[in-house]
Parts: sequence; C-alpha cells; structure tokens
Amino acid sequence: MTGLVQKLRAVLEGRPAGDLVRELFAGAGVTVGGSAPWDPQVHDERLYARVLRDGTLGVGESYVEGWWDCPALDQMMDRILRARLDIVVRESWVLLSQAIRARVFNLQTARPFEVGERHYDIGNDLYRPMLGKSMMYTCAYFKDAKTLDAAQEAKLDLVCRKIGLAKGMRVLDLGCGWGGFASFAAERYGASVVGYTVSREQVAWVAEHHAALPIEIRLDDYRNATGTYDAVVSIGLLEHVGPKNHRGYMELCARRVAPGGIIFMHTIGGNQVRAQIDPWFHKYIFPNAVIPTLGQLTTAMEKILVAEDVQNIGPHYDRTLMAWWENFDAAWPDLRARYGDTFYRQWKFYLLSSAAAFRARYLNLYQIVATLTGAAQPPTARSS
Repeated sequence: MTGLVQKLRAVLEGRPAGDLVRELFAGAGVTVGGSAPWDPQVHDERLYARVLRDGTLGVGESYVEGWWDCPALDQMMDRILRARLDIVVRESWVLLSQAIRARVFNLQTARPFEVGERHYDIGNDLYRPMLGKSMMYTCAYFKDAKTLDAAQEAKLDLVCRKIGLAKGMRVLDLGCGWGGFASFAAERYGASVVGYTVSREQVAWVAEHHAALPIEIRLDDYRNATGTYDAVVSIGLLEHVGPKNHRGYMELCARRVAPGGIIFMHTIGGNQVRAQIDPWFHKYIFPNAVIPTLGQLTTAMEKILVAEDVQNIGPHYDRTLMAWWENFDAAWPDLRARYGDTFYRQWKFYLLSSAAAFRARYLNLYQIVATLTGAAQPPTARSS
C-alpha cells in the first residue's frame, strides 16, 4: 500500500485534510500559518482537500487563484522538494490520467507547434525585459560572472569553445530561440548558422535584430532539418523532444553532422524517468514537455554517438531563474495592463518553483558533447 493511499485512508477515517497537509508540511520544516518567510498563509480552507485530490496541479492552480500565499515561495518549494513531498501530492488521478495519455500518444510529434503558440509566442515585450540583452531562455553560467547578461555571454562562449567553433564553420541550431546563440556565434566567431524554431515571434525577432548576420532561421519542426554542418547544437530543445523521439533525435543529429564534427546538447535533466512533465507545468507553461534523464539520452545515443564530455551546471539555473524573476517583477508595472494579475501569479509560481527545483537538485542541467561513433576525440570536447 503506497504512502498516498495510507494518507487518504486516514482522511476517510476521520482525520481532517487540513491536519494531514499541515503535518506533511511540518515534516519538511514548513509551518502552515507560521512566521518564517517560507511558511505559507492559507486564505481558503478548501485548499487542503484540493491538494490531496489534484496533487501538484491543485497546488499551482490554488496559488494562482489566491487561495494561499507565501513570502518566499522558492524557499518553501525547496523545502518541500528536499523532503520529497512532491511524491505524495503528485500521485493523484490527475497525474495518472496524464501518464496514460502520454504513453498512448506521441504528443511531441502530433503537436510540435503547440508549445510555440502557447508559450514562446506570448509576446516579445514580456521576454525582452525578463531575459536580458542576450534573449537566451536557457541556463546561464555564473562561474566567473556576477550579472545575468555576463553569465549568459559566458554560457554562449562555453558552448562555442566546447564545439571548437572557428571562422567559416557552419552550425545547425535546433530549437534556436530568439537567435541568442546564432548571433553570438556569427559575431564573435565568424560562423554561419541555420536555426529551427516553432515560434513565429522568435523568427520575427531574429529578422528584426540580426538581419545583417549570416543567420537563417526557419519556422519549422526540427525533424525537417536538412543539410550537413560542422556542428549540430541544441540549447533547450530536448525538453520538448519526448522519450518516444530521443532515438530519432540522435539519428537526425548523426545525419546532419559532417565527419569529424561535433554534436552539442544542453538540456534540463531529471533524476528519474517520467512519461510527462508536472501536470501544472504541462497545462499552463510547457505543453507536452518531458524532462529526460541522462540515462535516457545516453541510451538513445547507443551505436550512433559517443559522449565525449558531460557537465552538470544545474546549480547555475537557480541563479538564472531568480534573475529572470527579478527582471520580470521589475518590468511588471509596464506589463500589467496587457497580461493581468492572474498571469503575474502564474508566472511567479512558474519561475520561483522552478528555481527551487534546481536548488534542491530535483532538476539538473546537462551539457553533452558527442561525436559520431568511430570518430577521434576532438581536443575541444572537455568541460570548462
């Protein structure tokens, strides 16, 4: 009998849902109604039953609807994840139904443009102040940097060094975003880049800001990439590929990289295999996303690619997300009229709970350098 069944039975046997939830939180060092910054304040007593019924979906939705607040939401979620309370609230009918759906359907193939339309096309007026001048929507690298902009530049330079980028090289950028890597590679290293994205707003941004550079951005599914390149790069795409398609992704990279070339992958990685992303994130933030594990990716590489180097920079994502939150919060007075207060609470929950997930090492960020099977190890394929 699972822990969740035992707890639900306790409720059915007469224990109030509020008592049970408060007891669970206390085990994580979180006091409902307490005075610490990480202690949640409940405004609607229906919250407790909703959390037990709907799991993490109920946690996120009830926060957005104002049923509860917390002065330091990221610190509360950090404690909850470290205590693994997410397992209790995640094991609900909502997750079960979503897991069955993910196993039956290949959502990443069936709806490749959905995440672009629902997330990346929200508005460049939102992403511009939040992301900073690089417009990079992926983990920065704060090793020797103090600001978000400097850390994103350090990340981009790290990627370029890992792939041995040099003047005249041709690079395929799968899931190119707003052209942050493409423009950096072209300006700093003299490379030419072909990028693929499912976001119309990202294509428009690149056309407006980087038209003079040797960059070609195509509004298309990454699976339709053509040509041969000295390096194939994806920075934040594998989270949208899905486990049914990991092997196909690796095969595509192998087809598109020239002999002696390098394949580079930058992706969030989970600690255990799951068929779907968290239900709240699937519904409101990243539809159809699935966080891969390092093991899933290396298994998909078998007999095709050789992993030359793997580096985990996950702790840097905590700082990145907190910087995005600070930028978003500072820009909110100019954004509020268009997006509304519900969006503010939704975005706050998204950014701060994500920061907590990396702080608790619940999520990681892997950079993988790979070559074709049988190729000699390139001298650039090492961590920095």
